[in-house]
Amino acid sequence: MEDHRTSLAAFNAAPAAAARPLLLACVPVERWADEILAGRPYADRSAVLAVAERAAEPWSRAEIDRALAAHPRIGERPVAPGAEAALSRSEQSGVDPDDADVARRLAEGNRAYEERFGYVFLVRAAGRDAHEILAALDERLGHAPHEEIQVAARNLREIAVLRLERMLDA
Repeated sequence: MEDHRTSLAAFNAAPAAAARPLLLACVPVERWADEILAGRPYADRSAVLAVAERAAEPWSRAEIDRALAAHPRIGERPVAPGAEAALSRSEQSGVDPDDADVARRLAEGNRAYEERFGYVFLVRAAGRDAHEILAALDERLGHAPHEEIQVAARNLREIAVLRLERMLDA
């Protein structure tokens, strides 16, 4: 389903089997989705987002690894149908897929990052242009592995909550 947005009232009323995939499209961490579902019904969006932030703090390393493994590389917009792919395409709208120099630099940076850290480079791309994303990638390549996993986890949480906020925009 390309349009994954819903109203808070519809989210509150939806059976768990229908609401859970919407949450897992934000980030594929089952415990996070289950904690949000367990708090329904919510009085307002800010209450849902507060639970989402608490449920993501902290995620286990296994949860982080699972979520990072499911995340597409920056610059490689997924073409598959589905809510997660649609979210990723929207978030990366500041990266022009036809800019060969940016595509090359992102591909090289992604490769270097994955070789250094063992997982995909993840940054909150929404609202950022390609040059900001490349600057973040360059900076983060200088981190020590124990620092970088914390930065990646923080970005993952930001992305998950931002996606949830957008999902509830209907």
